[in-house]
Amino acid sequence: MKIVRPIEGLALTEYLALEQEMVKVVKEPTVFTWIVSPTVIYGRHQDAESEVNEAYCQSHGIAVVQRKSGGGCVYADQGNLMISYVTPSTHSEREFALFLNLIAKALETKGIPAVTTAHNDILVDGRKVSGWACYATPTGTIVHGTMLYDVNMEALENAITPPEGKLSKHGVKSVRQRVANLSSLTAGFEDIQALRKYIEEYIYKE
Repeated sequence: MKIVRPIEGLALTEYLALEQEMVKVVKEPTVFTWIVSPTVIYGRHQDAESEVNEAYCQSHGIAVVQRKSGGGCVYADQGNLMISYVTPSTHSEREFALFLNLIAKALETKGIPAVTTAHNDILVDGRKVSGWACYATPTGTIVHGTMLYDVNMEALENAITPPEGKLSKHGVKSVRQRVANLSSLTAGFEDIQALRKYIEEYIYKE
């Protein structure tokens, strides 16, 4: 699998645009990782007014962006690793499942008990550490996800406001109860760049 490193320090909208340009011309499955400044990303079918604390985001300099893929609302900052998988295959469901399992396997190989869920998440010890979404285009498939390493949990909890029903479905009362940073669950990575390097090297071998 091909690994590329895009320009560092772009806005989230620019990385999403990069995915969309790549899928038009990509000849083989390609992965790139990226890190952004504080941003809330909500799915294609979501309503920002009910999922995002827009006043909090505005007062704390957190960008709010809607993506083309479905799935839930996520918060990302410099403690979160973003991973994009772009492939010329238009079998989006198959590609999504294969890549999600590949990422979980990468964590398992490091001794981290990662499992995938029907909601396209990766859990460790029952806590969500990674969330994923995908969408197909006429020329291929884009799969993208998050991996929480050392995210600002206070900002995450305040920036995202999921309906109570969504939380109760998972048996929790707050977003913070449901998610966790990898740095709090394992000492396997020195910092987010070590995690990034490990994930890239693992994928490259596949």
